[in-house]
Amino acid sequence: MIKWGKVVGLTLVIVVASILMAFTTSTVLQNITLGLDLQGGFEVLYEATPTNNNEISKSALNDTVSAIEKRVNVIGVTEPEITVEGDNRIRVKLAGVFDQDAARSLLGTPAKLTFRNANNEVLMDGDDLAQGGAKVDVDQYGQPLIVLKLKDPKKFEQITTEYLHQPIGIYLDETQLTNPVVRQVISEGTATISGERTVEEAKNIADLLNAGALPLDLKEIQSQSVGASLGMKALELAVKAGIIAAIAILLFMIVYYRIPGLIASFTLIFYVYLILVVFWQMHVTLTLPGIAALILGVGMAVDANIITYERIKDELRSGKSLLSSVRAGSHRALATILDANITTIIAAAVLFYLGESGAISGFAITLIVSILVSMITAVYGSRLLLHLLVGSNLVKNKWLYGVKEEEISEL
Repeated sequence: MIKWGKVVGLTLVIVVASILMAFTTSTVLQNITLGLDLQGGFEVLYEATPTNNNEISKSALNDTVSAIEKRVNVIGVTEPEITVEGDNRIRVKLAGVFDQDAARSLLGTPAKLTFRNANNEVLMDGDDLAQGGAKVDVDQYGQPLIVLKLKDPKKFEQITTEYLHQPIGIYLDETQLTNPVVRQVISEGTATISGERTVEEAKNIADLLNAGALPLDLKEIQSQSVGASLGMKALELAVKAGIIAAIAILLFMIVYYRIPGLIASFTLIFYVYLILVVFWQMHVTLTLPGIAALILGVGMAVDANIITYERIKDELRSGKSLLSSVRAGSHRALATILDANITTIIAAAVLFYLGESGAISGFAITLIVSILVSMITAVYGSRLLLHLLVGSNLVKNKWLYGVKEEEISEL
């Protein structure tokens, strides 16, 4: 007797999941951030060296990373990858950036602003600059200048009072930008820098000043650029290979396991969709190593289904009913699946902890997320659908579950 309640439940789950994938997949794909190796860009490895004010430490390295992130925001790069490697190195990956000279200029320039007297003594520095206090303007002759807003107008007023009719040099690092003579006491806390040839030059300097000085000096020791066409070619090949492999896997599952294979194919498709949603919500940058980890996760999900179905077939061959075989087989397979997944997660965690490069860490994180999601779809999702199907009594022929009648020991 067919149990229509379970048929409706099975149909509802499949229809809802299918509609969800059909109407949201394009949005999810559009919001996935591609890494440098997939969309092209610029990568540079810096070696940090101490400054007069800072020694190399974890705190100083993290502060330097934060300062670089502020500068990257000036370029307008989304989801930059900036990681500390070892004890004194910082790797910067900027996907979609192809002007290496501009990137180097913005990232590695110390940009320490100082106001100095004639004896080269520092009177004020970049810390006295208000947040976002550097702006570009033009003078009465249409020439670009930089307007600086200082935090403490009284401090600047005292300095201009003390050095009235004397020059106060304004320096960016050790380069003198201007050396104006104080003609009057400035009480508004505003200073101007003139002498830039173009508005673009003035804007670059203002952006550097607003981004702040780097706590540590950076020395470039390695760099590489990936062209946009090369990155897109890699993405096309990866997607093509993934589609071919997916079709081969789904066909094998359906032909060999029949009804359970059909269920496994549907849950695998939903698994890939769910992984992409998780990557989108976690703001994961997808790279070629990440795609490799995703494919490995698909393999783990397929293995979980195969182990479960082989256990169910063993139970069917022993003469048990369909429902009993599904229950017993799923239960027996669970321990094996957990062992395999947990050991893989441990290996990925070790890779993440010991991996010094962003590629290794990214691979490890993607693999861990993929395995956790596969537990939801391959174990619980497939089991739910299979239990609904078997419990509905809609399909009773054991051949459709991969077992021939002559293989069954007791009928």
